[in-house]
Amino acid sequence: MSFTTIETHCDGAVGAIWLNRPEKLNPLSLGTLAELAEAARLLDREPDVKVVVISGRGRAFSAGADVGSFAGGEEGALPMREAADAGRLMTEAVAGMRAVTIAAIHGHCVGGGLVLAAACDLRLAARSTRFSIPEVDLGIPLGWGAIPRLVREIGPAMTKELVLSCRPFTAEEGRALGLINRVLPDEELEQAAARLAGELASKSALTLTATKLAVNDAAEQMASTAGAWSDADVLLSAFADPESRRAGRDYLDRLGR
Repeated sequence: MSFTTIETHCDGAVGAIWLNRPEKLNPLSLGTLAELAEAARLLDREPDVKVVVISGRGRAFSAGADVGSFAGGEEGALPMREAADAGRLMTEAVAGMRAVTIAAIHGHCVGGGLVLAAACDLRLAARSTRFSIPEVDLGIPLGWGAIPRLVREIGPAMTKELVLSCRPFTAEEGRALGLINRVLPDEELEQAAARLAGELASKSALTLTATKLAVNDAAEQMASTAGAWSDADVLLSAFADPESRRAGRDYLDRLGR
């Protein structure tokens, strides 16, 4: 499998996907979203793969969506409606994998990066990881089907708090909320993810998949992602809303960008 912004690997029953633009802290451009979705589909066609670990190269898991690529700054950019929907298609491809997915998170996990992690079945985080969801400060809604996924994991009240306030939070708080399964010392994250993947890969593929599907079905009944198709339209509305655009510019000015 040959990609431009990600790497993939398959070793028997365990597959891996790495976000691989470390110099930019692994932003999620339109190209990266498409490659993640394609990698998920390709790995799922490998009959022996039972577990896939998703992580980021360099200093961060992901700095979030690459807004420039959505504004037409990427060669071959999609029409706006398709571009706005690309993140949902990526998360649905990852969440819909037959294999059990493990997000191994370190450094910064921001916005769309957190949405990618939330689409995985299990989440391990290095103790120093810092999470944030800055979309509302940027004058855009959190999309890609993220709201129902977060409501399932941390409940409606905390979803509202973290999304509306945009405040950063730690790996330990994420674990206490139920978003993160385990918090590890930074130097142990990679080995812990590999060990967990190996443990799961030693189990029967049928029972792994049956359990995953049963839990996912129950989660869909709690908070369905079926309405996430319209997230793209709300995002496009925010791009056209003067107050939202002004809020986004003010936020970036405060950051010195």
